[in-house]
Amino acid sequence: MNGNRQAGIRQGGFSLLEMMVVLLILGIVSAGLFVQINNAEQRAYSEQVKLDNFQEARDFVDQFFRDINEIGYPNSRMVDTTSLSWSPALTTQTAYTWGNAYINDNRLAMGLVKIDANEIQFEGDINGNGTVQSMMYMINGSGNCGLCLQRSQVAKVSGNPLTGQTQNWGTETNDVISNPIFSYFQANGTQITSLPVDISTSSGAQTIASIKTIKISLVIRNNAVVDPKTGQPIETVLEGEVSLNNCSMAASGQPMSC
Repeated sequence: MNGNRQAGIRQGGFSLLEMMVVLLILGIVSAGLFVQINNAEQRAYSEQVKLDNFQEARDFVDQFFRDINEIGYPNSRMVDTTSLSWSPALTTQTAYTWGNAYINDNRLAMGLVKIDANEIQFEGDINGNGTVQSMMYMINGSGNCGLCLQRSQVAKVSGNPLTGQTQNWGTETNDVISNPIFSYFQANGTQITSLPVDISTSSGAQTIASIKTIKISLVIRNNAVVDPKTGQPIETVLEGEVSLNNCSMAASGQPMSC
């Protein structure tokens, strides 16, 4: 009688099937958690890359603005070029008859030299130490980086501002796909659309001397990092503009803002 009562008591614990169901559910939940963690890590990484690209672009644009703010200083409007105390005597030029006679002299900065959609060349006392620098910003200036926006800064030598200066490429921003990078506007807001323009022609020199505002637009695309939300390579965009004190020596008689 006692043995029958014991046989009627239901045994406790889980069956093998129940254990397998529980393990299956735990596996599904764990997999979901791992996917969410992985997605969060990917988003955090892509956002960090975006932030790094933005910071790199901002530093580069800030450098450009600092450089361009020194454009055309010092020039023939700021110093006495008629004085006999220049030693050695001022270097003169006759190649560009529409420009100032002293644009070749390394003690004077002529201002803008050349403009293009992805290139700009100018002169100024960039370091504030009295030495005029020949500056150039250009895509692939060194010739070995097709998507690099590079910067060159060299002390001006007495010679042709457009063709007589040897560049030294340094600081760069990578993966730049924007075109144009630079846009140019006259004081009345008219955009210069026929590019490139440089000082080698009278009309080009007049255009160079009339520019008041420069806009810069950087679009950086890192193809090595994909945005997990869009499935596309991440892009970073930075834009800015600067108003020039365009003390140009490119064209004699051209009204200037300095």
